[in-house]
Amino acid sequence: MEIPGTVKHHLGLDDARSWVVVSEGNDYLWPGYDLRKIPGADKYDFGFLPPRFFNKVLPAFDRLHELGKARLTPRD
Repeated sequence: MEIPGTVKHHLGLDDARSWVVVSEGNDYLWPGYDLRKIPGADKYDFGFLPPRFFNKVLPAFDRLHELGKARLTPRD
């Protein structure tokens, strides 16, 4: 699923076309071992997708997963 230009701008990405692969996902306990808290703060900063875009990505993955066309990779 192509990431719209407005979302890319919001995330601070360049102007080249970018995609979310909706046929693949990672399975792990949140937060993952590879995330670190922001120094001096009790939070993580990892670039949330805006809810309107995420609400398109998640159902697309769910549909493919239900059809057996998406895979989850364990990361723990």
